[in-house]
Amino acid sequence: MLTPWARVVVARPKTVLVAAVLFALACGLFATGLAEKVSAAGYTDPGSESSAVDQWVHDRLGPQNPDVIAIYTAPEGQSLADIGGRVRAAVGTIDPALLAQPVETYWNSARSQYLRSADGRSAVAVVFAAGDDNRRIAVYPELARALRVPGVETRLTGYSALAQEISEQSRHDLIVAESISIPLTAIVLVLVFGGVMAASLPVLVGSLAVVGALGAVGIIARFTEVSVFAMNVVSLLGLGLAIDYGLFVVGRFREELAGGRSTAAAITRALDTAGRTVLFSALLLMCAFAGTFVFPQPVLRSLGFGSIAAVGLAALLSMTALPAALTLLGPRIGKWSWRANAFERSEERAQRFWGRVVTAVMRRPGAVAIAVGALLLVLAAPLTGVRLGDIDHTALPVGNEIRSTVDKLAVRFPAANSGATVLVRESDGSAPTSAAISSVLRALGGVHGVKQALQLDTRDNTAIIHTVLTAPDRSPAAQEIVRDLRDLRLDGLSLEVGGQSAATADSVTAILHKLPLMLTVMVLATLLMLGLAFRSVVLPLKAVFMAFLSLAATFGILTWIFDKGHLASVFSVSVGPIPASMMVLIIAVVFGLSTDYEVFLLSRMVEAHEAGADTEESVRTGTVQTARVITAAAALLVLITGAFTLSPLTPMRFLGLGMVIALIIDATLVRMLLVPALVQLMGPANWWSPFRGGLFGGDASREDRVVEFAAGDATGGGDLGAGVLQPETGGGEALHPVDQVGGIG
Repeated sequence: MLTPWARVVVARPKTVLVAAVLFALACGLFATGLAEKVSAAGYTDPGSESSAVDQWVHDRLGPQNPDVIAIYTAPEGQSLADIGGRVRAAVGTIDPALLAQPVETYWNSARSQYLRSADGRSAVAVVFAAGDDNRRIAVYPELARALRVPGVETRLTGYSALAQEISEQSRHDLIVAESISIPLTAIVLVLVFGGVMAASLPVLVGSLAVVGALGAVGIIARFTEVSVFAMNVVSLLGLGLAIDYGLFVVGRFREELAGGRSTAAAITRALDTAGRTVLFSALLLMCAFAGTFVFPQPVLRSLGFGSIAAVGLAALLSMTALPAALTLLGPRIGKWSWRANAFERSEERAQRFWGRVVTAVMRRPGAVAIAVGALLLVLAAPLTGVRLGDIDHTALPVGNEIRSTVDKLAVRFPAANSGATVLVRESDGSAPTSAAISSVLRALGGVHGVKQALQLDTRDNTAIIHTVLTAPDRSPAAQEIVRDLRDLRLDGLSLEVGGQSAATADSVTAILHKLPLMLTVMVLATLLMLGLAFRSVVLPLKAVFMAFLSLAATFGILTWIFDKGHLASVFSVSVGPIPASMMVLIIAVVFGLSTDYEVFLLSRMVEAHEAGADTEESVRTGTVQTARVITAAAALLVLITGAFTLSPLTPMRFLGLGMVIALIIDATLVRMLLVPALVQLMGPANWWSPFRGGLFGGDASREDRVVEFAAGDATGGGDLGAGVLQPETGGGEALHPVDQVGGIG
């Protein structure tokens, strides 16, 4: 399939290399200023009830959700009256163009009693910024500078303050993660390949992939809202996958050279085997991330865009710049090795080890399948009680000023929170009567967690009521209060609830409603592509089942840590509901990588079977030939994603730790133990297909053929291509080698 492209690379390696590098760098130019273009917003569902209520109220009364809330505490020996002049002077320096309405403070508000603490030492100022979400967040630094009063303790919080803090921290985390992960992965690659030259190429390709993918995100940001977290995801996936793909291609190229092939023949062979697997893997991952497009939240769609860009750039550069560089280097790829044949010796040791492992699995496949399956189900058990939420102030570490200020605000100044906005109408569309409004106020005030219900105004036959909540905005407790408000049923009246807490609750609900559609898209795309690749019905179904088993075990552990609180202090994470948006991202990444590794493993099994091996020998060959490279690839991704666990942000630790757990489970328990055991147990059923000789062509089974495999023909990279020996054709003819057959690489 890729032989024609291999001829182009071999004929013009310098042209291909320069073109690929220039393309990546040209894309990277669009990453200029990306940090200012990405958004820390985009978590709400624009079609939800809360969005409709908030927009309706905004159009008539102005914004109701504060962007910045400043808490001023008078110094010892002074009163609020003493500091009032300095606070008013500071507030007066704010450019009116930045404000949607005048700043409301304890010193100028008609509801001053709600903006002062019970001890009389502290008071607040509430700021509503002008513009859309992005602009409101962008102007926060300027507002913060103006609001701080010298000599007066000033603590800031609010929607824009929280979003800006998370955004700044995530950008800092990206730099830290890359500065740690790139050197570490380079060291591991040197150990894997036994030399510096071979190890440097995947790292260089990975760095180019990150630059190009960030540029692609920059282009996307010019047309639609892109989350700040997309930058972190692009870095994680672009670097990790490019290095993994480089590992497969470089490893196969070196093996072909070691087998006596010329540079041109080795490139052709590597692209037509490992290269095909890389392309197929990239398509699977893109299909997985395309599932995020079904969600209404801009943040999830932007994560999908960024992920697809990263995967696409990683695969493209692995098929262009990398083989071109290998062509130019040729046998010099082994330069700067600390000893001769270091790579080959490591490969032999790995095959001996994994050969013993697979032999043990083959002896008792039923016991292995039951034991591993039971262990994964036990790990998944906590998932039954999972709670879902979204990113709020608890994303920041304990001790962070903005986070602690949110908690202080909820307790001492509940009226300064956005609370919940309730629109009340008669069922026939007419304006509610005074008696009806009074009954609504009593009913709302009686809901647990509602401190007070106040009528703000009546517009367009609609009463606008503000409820003061005792819980912080967007917290799980506040979301529960919103649900209780919505459960109220009053004869002849309709109630709609908005506000930040309602928006968060609606966002989680939208994710849960759309999640089955996302999973359906991912599963159908995976089944179709794996069916075309393996010409089997059972193997694709098993691959999907394995992916979901890995996911369940991973989320079970994450629930046990983040939601239930076990080991939370060890990992320094905040205990609370699992962020629904991060859950969607991990599902896409883990499902894609899980089927990715499945391709590398099963493709070798399928090729061996098509060459004439029985099921047991196919399992042995596929596992032994791919175990080392799957383990190495997973280890590299663990290093790259594990760097994100150093972030103080709970969502980033959730993402990093989730990826580490998923990779360890998938590359060891699932791929190396459970999959071989199940394939062995299913026997001839693995290769059954109703489509014979057509799109899925190939024989249904070749169990009756006796095949011996050349023990010394070891290849890696998770691609097809083990040399096999055909059975004797009669007359005592010697076995003779057969070249590459079938498969997807």
